[in-house]
Order: sequence, then C-alpha cells, then structure tokens
Amino acid sequence: MQYRKLGHSSFSLSAIGLGCMGMSEFYGTRNDQESIDVIHRALDLGVNFLDTADVYGRGHNEELVGKAIRDRRDQVILATKFGNQRDAAGNFVGINGRPEYVRQACEASLRRLHVETIDLYYQHRVDINVPIEETVGAMSRLVEEGKVRCLGLSEAAASTIRRAHKTWPISALQTEYSLWTRDPEDEIIPTCRELGITFVPYSPLGRGFLTGKIKSPEDLEPGDWRRSNPRFQGENFQRNLDLVRRIEEIAKEKGCTPSQLALAWVLAQGEDMVPIPGSSRRSHLEENLAALEVRLSQDDFARIDEVAPKGVAAGERYPEGGMKVVNR
Repeated sequence: MQYRKLGHSSFSLSAIGLGCMGMSEFYGTRNDQESIDVIHRALDLGVNFLDTADVYGRGHNEELVGKAIRDRRDQVILATKFGNQRDAAGNFVGINGRPEYVRQACEASLRRLHVETIDLYYQHRVDINVPIEETVGAMSRLVEEGKVRCLGLSEAAASTIRRAHKTWPISALQTEYSLWTRDPEDEIIPTCRELGITFVPYSPLGRGFLTGKIKSPEDLEPGDWRRSNPRFQGENFQRNLDLVRRIEEIAKEKGCTPSQLALAWVLAQGEDMVPIPGSSRRSHLEENLAALEVRLSQDDFARIDEVAPKGVAAGERYPEGGMKVVNR
C-alpha cells in the first residue's frame, strides 16, 4: 500500500480509501456479513481510510462500519459526515448546519460507530441558511473537546472553502471527481492545493459506469437509485457507454481493467488525491487496489484527455434536486 498525508494533520491515508455507502443502500441488495468481510480484507491489504455518513442507511452504515472495526480501531482513519437529513421513510428533508445540530449529529454518530473520536468529520452538504463560519465554529469545538480530530467539507464551493478554512483548518474536501466529472479542476482543486487541503474524490469510477460492467440500465437492480440518475437514462446512457468503450480500449492496451485505468488516472493527478471507490465485494476491492500498480505515460494522458475531456459525460451527475445542493 502507498500512503498520502492528510492535510493539516499527522495522519497518513492509504492512497485509495474505501467508500462504504453502497454497503447499506442506494446500489441494490445489501449483505452485511459480506460488507464486513470486505472491510476486513481492505484493512488486511493496508487500506486504513474508511468513509461513511450518518445519512447512509439512516445510521445503518455507521453501525456496520463500527461493528467491522470494533477490534481493529487502531488500524483505521475513520471519516463520517453530517448535515443531510432524512425522515423515517428515508426521504431527504433538508440540510442542517446549525451549531446545535452539529453537536447532536456528532454525538449520535459516535454512538453508532462505538468510538470515542471521529478522525475526520465532514459537513456533508453546505447549509446556505447558516454562515459557514458558524457551522465550522461548532465543528471546531468538537475538536477542542476531543470528539473529532480533523475537519472536512463535501461539495463546497471555492469561496466557501476559503471562508471555512479561515475559521478552522480544513483537512479534506470531498467532491465527485472522475474521468467523466472533471469540473473540480476549474476552481476547487486549485483552491485546495493553495490551502494545503487533501482532495478526496468520491465516485471516482462514475458510480460504477466506468468499470465497463454496466452494459444496460437493466443491469441495475429495480431499487438501485442509479436508475433515476440522468447519466444512466435514455440517450445519455448510450452516449456514456460509448465513452466507456473508448476507455476500455486504452485499458486493454495497458493490460489493466477500465476500473484500474480510471483510478490510476485520478491517483496521478497529484499526491494530494485520495479517491474512495466503493466496494461491496472482495473481488472488486482487490481489482481497485491493483490500480496502484498502473503507470501512465504522457502519451497515455494525452489519449485519455482526448477520449474524456472536461464535460464529456452526457447528463447531469445528479437529478435536479441533487444538483441544487452541490458546489455552494
């Protein structure tokens, strides 16, 4: 395993982390024991960066991760998130960045995770009704009390990152970034680099599309939320499938899988990049980690840029409601 420094901290993160969201919901049927086995296998292979959130499975994902690491806490840099709220039926009901809620959410996460301290605590989405200085101020008090070690933001705009960082050092910024979502290159990544903030790309495999394993919307289970994602629908699906086929051609020439090529490309964007692909099967985990062995030449980068330039993906990355709460 290779390791990369987490900004404004003494932590070293595995160069590829593990996103745990899909172990609880959104991507089809869940299998708790298999998910725990995946987490254990990841730790065995040197992965030490696990990512969850209170909203995933309405707390189930934190409970699952907590159970998996109970006897291996010292091997884990544990990240979770707060801010997105859902009702008892699972419907998204809003974003909450109020200081009193920050504390309430953190204490609830600590209980579900069965830990005394969260290593990296993110605001999952920015609450535009609460000044970021107030939210981060409340988060910083959790650091002072020893309940949290480092702070992060997710899907925040460059100006918001700057304001937050003046309030308390921000260690990580988590945002979607991959071969088919390159807009963070305009402002977000340069801002993070200027401020010494680690960039954590989520969905670095395009929600599984860039693996080449999804050939039709029918390959997704009926309850899979990707069926409602614009990039997985109608003409957009076919256009994006054509993109994946071109990526597959390059990967075949490199002697790797499309997943490994896509991850190797993200990793090569800088030592401050720590992608967190999700895996709910050990075989997928091991395939993803092998991306660390893929080396890309300048010719490879040129070909990839030609195939997957900024803005290449057809369709927005979220339905309309989801797009309203990102990059703000």
